Amino acid sequence: MPMPTASSRKIVVLSGGRLVRLIPPSNACIFHLFNHRLPSSPQAASAEFLTLLDLTSRLYLPIPSPQALLIRSILSHLHLEILKRTRSPSSTFNFQSASIGNLFLTGARLFSGSFESAIYLFAIIGGVDESRTAVLPAIVSNFTHHISAGLEDGTVITGQNAISHPSAPTALPESPTAVVYSTTADEPHAPSYPPDVSNNQSIEDATLPGSLPTLRPSFLTASKSHEPPLPSPIHRIWYINPYGQEMHPSPNPNAVSAIRGSDAVIYSIGSLYTSLAPILILNGVGEAVEPGPRFKVLILNGSLDRETGGYSAADFVKAVVECLEGSSSRLRGNRSGPSIADMGALWERGATDVAAVVRKYITHLVHIDHPTAPAVGREFLASWGVECMRCYGRKGEDGKMRYDEKGLGQALGVILGRRDGKEKGERSRRNTITD
Repeated sequence: MPMPTASSRKIVVLSGGRLVRLIPPSNACIFHLFNHRLPSSPQAASAEFLTLLDLTSRLYLPIPSPQALLIRSILSHLHLEILKRTRSPSSTFNFQSASIGNLFLTGARLFSGSFESAIYLFAIIGGVDESRTAVLPAIVSNFTHHISAGLEDGTVITGQNAISHPSAPTALPESPTAVVYSTTADEPHAPSYPPDVSNNQSIEDATLPGSLPTLRPSFLTASKSHEPPLPSPIHRIWYINPYGQEMHPSPNPNAVSAIRGSDAVIYSIGSLYTSLAPILILNGVGEAVEPGPRFKVLILNGSLDRETGGYSAADFVKAVVECLEGSSSRLRGNRSGPSIADMGALWERGATDVAAVVRKYITHLVHIDHPTAPAVGREFLASWGVECMRCYGRKGEDGKMRYDEKGLGQALGVILGRRDGKEKGERSRRNTITD
């Protein structure tokens, strides 16, 4: 990763977004393949996946043969690994609504044994300009990482999908194993365990014995068409191991170095608590953001979702600051981060004291001015030391507001000190850190 020169800026984008968005328009055929999702019916999804293996899928038609054969090889390796782990009918892989890009990344990781190598191969096939964009995973691991959310009313929700796009009851059961009680003549209250949450050790699958039931495959189905509101606002996000115990994973050292050496860090658009927060709470990320980049820009979402219902711009700022402050505190030796009382007391202090903490992590906020977007109190945020910049937006097919890409780029250019958002002959380098 070359260091910035006098004619370039080194920008780090913290994002939980999909890598497919980095594929340039000149490689549209690869973009459409990797961005494609299999059908919502498990049977239809499995059938379509097989067409990717035998090269009969119409998605391959515009793709050059060398690239198509390489993609097919990686997907075939994934299929072989799936077959090794299949124990029908209790343990089978569900291709329902799977993203081909994600399937390719998984296959490449299994083939190479390295997630970084998988991203590298994805970038090469996608035609991502690596001289301008380096994609760095926030965590380097071959193991699955899960998160839990603690709500203000004491409820704990486990799993990313359960937090943001639930398809099943989201609160953890009181006992470690989900139990469905059935009434029989012999045993009035005999517990009946569904296959997906049983403790039957004779069934071998990819789930570690004793793992939380809500982390088993059948509970990982997302539903974006129906998002019931959370019973209470999210108070905190943390990582857990398969048994539900809190853990504090370390970030990718290359990602931390990129943040420290950058001119600007941008907190990108996406789910606040299930995309952005899992990056920010990693040990030491806050410590890297605080002294490193000069510009620290939060791009506010164009609309609210299940995770942020009723939030204002100030609430987004508070969430980001609390995540990073907790990350820095753990690095300094406080394993659990600042206490709930400490963080609550912070926002009750005078504006000068609050600004001293907020400015360590956020200097600017970009937003859309629209009724469906989070409300922005510009004067209030200014008292915290945050400069706000309004940007143009457009309404998407789903009725939600989205940023105009050109306008957003110009707004960021102005913040970074380029006249009219541009500077003749200047070359911008962007690092994207993903979860």
